[in-house]
Amino acid sequence: MGRLDGKVALITGVGGGMGRAAALRFSAEGARVIGCDMDAATAAETERLVRAAGGTMTAFAPVDLGDAAAAAAWVDAAIAVHGSADILYNNASSPRFGAVEELSIADWDHTMRNELDLVFYATKAIWPHFQARGSGVVLNVGSIAGIRGVEFMPQNAHGTAKGGVISLTQQLAAEGGRHGIRAVAVSPGFTVTPQTAWLVESGPQAFQDNIARIPLQRVGQPDDIVNAALFLASDEASWITGVNLVVDGGQSVLG
Repeated sequence: MGRLDGKVALITGVGGGMGRAAALRFSAEGARVIGCDMDAATAAETERLVRAAGGTMTAFAPVDLGDAAAAAAWVDAAIAVHGSADILYNNASSPRFGAVEELSIADWDHTMRNELDLVFYATKAIWPHFQARGSGVVLNVGSIAGIRGVEFMPQNAHGTAKGGVISLTQQLAAEGGRHGIRAVAVSPGFTVTPQTAWLVESGPQAFQDNIARIPLQRVGQPDDIVNAALFLASDEASWITGVNLVVDGGQSVLG
């Protein structure tokens, strides 16, 4: 018996990194996965990997979740595949970084659109479905940047967006409880993905010093985050809502 047997999980940003890991793990635990990504080729590769492992997955791409109409259309199409949905895993994001004096307004707007707005748009689209069936899980990906400052890289836009995701999660829990809807968040520390691997290999000294302070003595891997997300999405967490589970090797406790 898989921990997600009989569940239908909608997962955003499945083209690589944590999204691909989530699609593989959730399907291995019995979920039928409906994914989306901006990149059609990488989304198709994730679908192939899931099916090769014996899982069930359908991928839609390209899907621009930062467009409210496109997000709603994807949610509707995803629900139509199996006739229902149990989990919305808001993983997709596209941040831009820069110090306050350097970050352009366009980069700020891009980050808000592609880290915060898209979470609201997909959630708003699936909410009536969850209300009608009297259950559902909204699982959001935050970040430790959403709960503290980060010294090794300027992350004002990213931190603001992820802080918004965490706050939105709490409000969704408050509003969703009477409908049987749970809302939870998982906030990673530094996690190695195709986009961040270069920092481990050749990042600035400030980054290396920061990583050296992680109490558990290593950086995160996508499966570290997905393991936590799996628990929160499963029925094992049926009396857990409104939480933000930090998964960072203990880094945030050091301030």
